[in-house]
Amino acid sequence: MLDIVFYLAVLCVALSMMLLVVLVARTTPELTVEDRRYMDPLPPALALLYPLIRALADTVVQSYSNRYLDDVEKQLQRTGAGYLLTGEEFVALRLLSALIFLLLALLLVAALRPASGLLFLLGAPLAGYHFPLVWLRDTRQRREKAVVRALPVYLDFITLAVEAGLNLTGAMQQAMQKGPAGPLRNEFSTVLRDLRSGVSRGEAMKRMAGRLDIPDVTSFVNAMVQAERMGSSMANVLRVQAEQRRNERFQRAEKQAMQAPVKLIFPLIVFIFPVTFIVLGFPIAMKFLGQ
Repeated sequence: MLDIVFYLAVLCVALSMMLLVVLVARTTPELTVEDRRYMDPLPPALALLYPLIRALADTVVQSYSNRYLDDVEKQLQRTGAGYLLTGEEFVALRLLSALIFLLLALLLVAALRPASGLLFLLGAPLAGYHFPLVWLRDTRQRREKAVVRALPVYLDFITLAVEAGLNLTGAMQQAMQKGPAGPLRNEFSTVLRDLRSGVSRGEAMKRMAGRLDIPDVTSFVNAMVQAERMGSSMANVLRVQAEQRRNERFQRAEKQAMQAPVKLIFPLIVFIFPVTFIVLGFPIAMKFLGQ
């Protein structure tokens, strides 16, 4: 029974690959060429698969609703991957990932012939389809940590520049030049670009808060917008915000340090204690067996 299912799966994958090749061959002259001059360079693996991703985006993904694609685009913007792939390309990447996982599962089943091969073949495409979402979630978490870690540093630079006599725009420019590289610098660069294009400062900063969707950044932006409307001193507000963000970062570090012993309990009980007991009890057990 397993052999029949295996050969049927191989046949389905072969037909899928043939259909994909036909689609690429027929749509190659009509593929939309994305202008990537203002986008991030693709990683080597994605650059290799990009023609297939572009073909799927222009054919299969076109049947998806605009609302779903807009939601995917918003998720990409929040993770900073919006400068890497469009919403249509990300959906196409999920479909291509499912097909690649299915091919790998077929190779493993053919080589190992496990008893649960059918379940493995059925679960592999689902895992491949959700794998880009896992990557997107991890990317967002790393991005949030980098932004929260760098925010107090940038606020200190901006505060010093404002107290030295610069306006807020010039202070952000100085912070970009002196601050550490990372996603927060890219966001401040986007804010300055919006300001040069004619967007008001409050609106540009609200756009940054919407793209990042991080409570610390949202609190900072709301305080700056409120201070600008009320005519308050920017230097005082910035100093308070920088001090608050620094205290919050110190509290997060304390919380992680207090959680470390609790997190060590599981590996201690499952891995370290059994090995220790084996090392201590083995000579005693051998001594009793010898007697």
